[in-house]
Amino acid sequence: MQKKYKYLFGVIAVVFITVICFAFNETGNNSFDSAKREILLRSIGHEVLLQSGDSTSRVLPIKKIDENEYEIQFEKSFTFQPDTLVNIIRRFLSQDPRASDYVVTVLNSQNSSVIYGYAVAKNKKNDAVPCRKRMQPKANYTINIKFKPSNIQVVENRYLLSLPLCALVGFIFFKSIKSRKPLLENQESDVLELGTLQFEVKNRKLLTNNKIIELTATESRLLHIFALSPNNTIERNRLQKEIWEDEGVIVGRSLDMFISKLRKKLDVDANVNIVVVRGKGYKLEITN
Repeated sequence: MQKKYKYLFGVIAVVFITVICFAFNETGNNSFDSAKREILLRSIGHEVLLQSGDSTSRVLPIKKIDENEYEIQFEKSFTFQPDTLVNIIRRFLSQDPRASDYVVTVLNSQNSSVIYGYAVAKNKKNDAVPCRKRMQPKANYTINIKFKPSNIQVVENRYLLSLPLCALVGFIFFKSIKSRKPLLENQESDVLELGTLQFEVKNRKLLTNNKIIELTATESRLLHIFALSPNNTIERNRLQKEIWEDEGVIVGRSLDMFISKLRKKLDVDANVNIVVVRGKGYKLEITN
């Protein structure tokens, strides 16, 4: 039983360590990817200002709205041509493998109105880029870029969500093993020595002086429990549970009947006997 608990704790520990390592790994990767993306976005802002003839004003710190949405903010007003803006953003974001699908919105910082917007998809047929040749008037603009969550992120999220399920399945599996008949876990040998008797567990036989004594399935299971703990008291409740109740059948005097039959078959060796321990159960007594 202790061995099965060790397996159970081992599985839970492995799952727990995997979750922790995965979480730390993902935190590190996300932090790196986020920093790299922000550098690309600052480069976009810098190039947009250069194309408008401004080489001195600053691109303000990139504002991260959520995991997949950013804003590029500027110190001063500028003008832009949509076609040039589209090409600049496309050129820099081509360096980001997770930026195949995104939506760009240019807003007037004064009133938050949308001045220009377009969408780019991995499948070029789904691109939506209107009004590319119309020069926009000089104003204080903010460029908002929203990325579509990548397939990698979706797979990672599903994997992370599946870990608790794996842990639950593992727990149920090992719980079911725990509830199986304890007599199976200690089946270390097919043949057990009981005085001058040899007990063939799998064949359900007792051998002595070339004599073979056949055992029923229930007799064999009873004797196996006794044989694994010779000269130790086995509680009556334990015998009933392991032999019958685990099969869904609760018995009363059936146990006494099978003990009586088993005693008769052990009579071939006077040093081997099943004795009653009053108020507790039975004991396979083996004397030299």
